[in-house]
Amino acid sequence: MTDKELADLIFPNVDKTPEDYEKLYPQRDLKEGAVVSRFAPSPTGFVHMGSLLTTLIERKIPDETNGVFYLRIEDTDQKRSVENGISGIVQDLKNFDIKIDEGALSETESIGNYGPYIQSQRKEIYECYAKSLIERGLAYPCFCSAEDLDETRKIQELNKERIGYYGSFAKCRDLSNEERAERIKRGDPYIIRLKSPGVYENKVVFNDLVRGKIVFPENDLDVVLIKSDGLPIYHFAHAIDDHLMRTTHVLRGEEWLSSVPVHIQLFDILGFELPKYAHLGLVMKVDEETGQKRKLSKRKDKEAAVSYYHEQGIPVEAVKLYLMTIGNSNFEEWLNQNPGRDYNEFKFDFKKMSASGSLFDLEKLINISRNYISRLTAEEVYENALKYTEEFDKEYHDLLIKYKDYAINMFNIERNQKKPRKDYAKYADIRNYTWYMFDELFDKEPNKEYEFQGITDKEEIKKILSLYLEKYYHEDDDEQTWFERLKDLSEELGYAREVKDYKENPDNYKGHVGDISMVLRVGLTTKAQTPNLYQIIKLFGKERLEKRLNEVINK
Repeated sequence: MTDKELADLIFPNVDKTPEDYEKLYPQRDLKEGAVVSRFAPSPTGFVHMGSLLTTLIERKIPDETNGVFYLRIEDTDQKRSVENGISGIVQDLKNFDIKIDEGALSETESIGNYGPYIQSQRKEIYECYAKSLIERGLAYPCFCSAEDLDETRKIQELNKERIGYYGSFAKCRDLSNEERAERIKRGDPYIIRLKSPGVYENKVVFNDLVRGKIVFPENDLDVVLIKSDGLPIYHFAHAIDDHLMRTTHVLRGEEWLSSVPVHIQLFDILGFELPKYAHLGLVMKVDEETGQKRKLSKRKDKEAAVSYYHEQGIPVEAVKLYLMTIGNSNFEEWLNQNPGRDYNEFKFDFKKMSASGSLFDLEKLINISRNYISRLTAEEVYENALKYTEEFDKEYHDLLIKYKDYAINMFNIERNQKKPRKDYAKYADIRNYTWYMFDELFDKEPNKEYEFQGITDKEEIKKILSLYLEKYYHEDDDEQTWFERLKDLSEELGYAREVKDYKENPDNYKGHVGDISMVLRVGLTTKAQTPNLYQIIKLFGKERLEKRLNEVINK
């Protein structure tokens, strides 16, 4: 029996050739140097922060070269796929404003001319190339059971030999085609393996975009190409897909480095041009229990999921800025020199990537987010808060709509100045920092805790607030006049007009103007720390101010 007859027996319904697919998926009509990259996740759950970092780069490089970025779903491991996994991935990308030029949009929809973009829908393409390899004597059916493979592994371990299916350990490699056909016809289960032409003692030289020149032993393993369920494994599928989708650059984690010799060999025997590879270091974190570095984990770390940042209302732009500091060692310096500029203006450089991995620092991300929000206009903060609360806090959302102008003025307190206030690190924080500004929220707290400091005597607090309302509050005062009146109030009640006077002669005074100001601040808001008190008073207006302070006095 010839190799072609064996191939026809295994794949009787395959009527296309590799040449047919070359015509169906021609070279892309792009300018020289244009990058075609892809995000190729498995639909096994949420997008990981490490994957998001990779995806940002995979999106950025085509943008810099007028290329193409597409989304391919690698779902050949059906057991690990989750329900609506593709939709979840697409939504995560949307939440981070990562636009795909081509690819899967959901479990049933896609855009682009190089699909299907879901691997389980490309089965006939993989079968075609597998059939071609069998016809050429470069692949064969393997009938070894899991028990057979386990026995081989035990022998290799005992003899301290390399683990794998190769050489004399490849028991099905040298079966005759007649024997193969007989076993197939009687229904013996089998998979399709590569008949590797490699010699382990030979060397393969590979140039990684991040790590530079790397030398590997040549692959001599007869790796699996097609599993018993008819679907390919990653090695085989990614070679075919990256070629037919005309991918020029592949970014992936360093865990795939050991597979490079297999991939180089597959591209070679399939007659494909090898894309450029960049193997990125892992995103790490310091384990809270052990103090040791470990990989950022989907299972252990809430911050590993990109959905966490959406739920917390951490701005997309802030997350991207932080990830770019991980991505390129010179980005942070560029950002400090160009505050407020779009990160897309930064030119990415693979040589500035860390080959050893990066330590994920949530606190640093939060700080970047705090700085980012502080640079936004009040109108931008309002619109972003409105969008966030529409999904996560309907009550606060309705108040923002009801009091739009008031809310914008509230967000504008201490914003238009050289060093703007940095209360909010995320939009989930805003309610906690501003709830007292809305009567609907303030009034429904029956047991409010007033954070009085310095002056805590109830009678003294009542005396200060009563005298302020009676004599020193004037609705139309500018800030300077208002503060002078607070000093007058302080002096009348035996407090120093100036803090420095109190510090110089503390025995002469009951306290100072700052203590008086604190009583007024806490009386209005319950909080010891708030933005500019004068601006809060102006926003409140006379009626609301009197109501708030009289509530304290009467208590």
